[in-house]
Amino acid sequence: MTVPLAPLTASARAPRFAWPLAPPREVVRAFEAPATEYAAGHRGVDLAAPPGATVQAAGDAVVLHAGPVADRPVISLLHAGGLRTTYEPVEVEVRRGQTVRRGDRIGTLRPGHEGCPAEACLHWGALRAAPTRTYLDPLRLLSTGPVRLLPAVDTTHPTH
Repeated sequence: MTVPLAPLTASARAPRFAWPLAPPREVVRAFEAPATEYAAGHRGVDLAAPPGATVQAAGDAVVLHAGPVADRPVISLLHAGGLRTTYEPVEVEVRRGQTVRRGDRIGTLRPGHEGCPAEACLHWGALRAAPTRTYLDPLRLLSTGPVRLLPAVDTTHPTH
């Protein structure tokens, strides 16, 4: 019996978000959700990359912040639906209020991220601010949605 494969549908669409760095990508510290807004945790992922690597907008957005926060340069983007993504430490190449598209260059990676085991790491975070502040694993933004399993086709024993 031959089972026809279903055509690609909307569930196979491209994700709204992309990696903020070009390959190769190495996650050197994973996301650790804080128990509460002010509890300990790691509110993003650290991606190892060479200093000077291009940092790209992970999705279409408006630049919410582009400049220093405490002692480090940070870019914060506001995406549709109230999602915010953050990128640090980044030599800023955008300005507040600027519209960016997924994949647009927003800056270059600087060395000096605390705890980074490589010469430089991009800390990439995600936050949903409403109805309550919820930190999200930014790697989950890369998903296209639920996985659909399709029947396997046996090409070694064709059915006649």
